[in-house]
Amino acid sequence: MSRVLTPAQAAESSIQKQFRKYIWAPFLEAVRQYELIENGDRIAVCISGGKDSFLMAKLFQLHRKMSGIEYEPVYLCMDPGYTEETKQLVLDNASRLEIPIQMFRSDIFDIIGTAGNKRCFLCSRMRRGCLYGKAQELSCNKIALGHHLNDAVETVLMSMFYSSKLETMIPKCISENHEGMSLIRPMYRIKEEAVNDWCSLNDLSFIRCACPVTAEKDGSARTRVKELVSELKKENPEIEDNIFRALHAVQLDSFPGYKTKGTLHSFTEEYNRADLSCTDCARTDNRE
Repeated sequence: MSRVLTPAQAAESSIQKQFRKYIWAPFLEAVRQYELIENGDRIAVCISGGKDSFLMAKLFQLHRKMSGIEYEPVYLCMDPGYTEETKQLVLDNASRLEIPIQMFRSDIFDIIGTAGNKRCFLCSRMRRGCLYGKAQELSCNKIALGHHLNDAVETVLMSMFYSSKLETMIPKCISENHEGMSLIRPMYRIKEEAVNDWCSLNDLSFIRCACPVTAEKDGSARTRVKELVSELKKENPEIEDNIFRALHAVQLDSFPGYKTKGTLHSFTEEYNRADLSCTDCARTDNRE
C-alpha cells in the first residue's frame, strides 16, 4: 500500500517529479548561475500570499534540506491591511503547506488610498522598504522575492512601451537604502505557466491582488502586455524564451544610447574614438 501524503508532502513531491524540468531545475539553475544563495546567508523569504511566493517558499524548504549549503531561510509575510478573510486564507495556505510564516502588520493600504495615480508605485516602494526593515530586525542579509521569468519579460516591454526605457528586473541587487542587504529572485528562470500548473495539480488556491484600491480596476499596463505576449505566442511559441534570452545578451554596440550607474552614454563616444565601423553596424542589419 502506498503512503498517503499530506498536502505539503504532495506539493513538494510534485516539484521534484512532475515539475522537475519546469520548476525545480530552473530554480537550481538560477541559484547557481546568479550565485543567489551562499553559506552563512540568512534569507527573508517574502510571502505575499500569492501563488508565486508560496511556491518559492516550498522551493527554499526543499533546497535547504538537499543543497548542502549552510544557510537559514526565514518565512516572512507582511499584512499591509488585508481583510480578515484574505488574512485567514494566507494563514490557512501556510498551514496546509507547512510553511512557518512570521506575519507582521503595516498600514500601507491605508496610506496608498490617498496617493492618487501614483498609488501602485508608492505601494511597491513601501512594501519593499517594510520588508527590508523587518528582515534587518531579524538579522537577515537578503530578501527573496517571487518574481518569475514572465515578470522579467513583461517588465522590459512595459518599460519600453510606457516609460521610454529599456530596463527590467535583475536576479539580484544590493539595496541602496539598507546597508548590508541584498535582494534575490530565485524564480527568475521559472515560467508562470508552470506555477499555474503546479497550483492546479495540487488543488491550491491563493490570493490574487488584495489591494482594496485597485481590486476593481481592469486593463492595467501589465495585463495588456501579458495579453500581447499571449497573442504573439500563438504564431511564435518561443516568444517568451527569445525575449528572456535577449535580456542576457544585450548588444550595446548597436544602441544609439545607454545609461549605466546614473550616467547617460551615446554611441558617438565610441564613434569618435573610431571604434565603431560600418562593418560593425552591418552585422546588426538582418535585411537581405
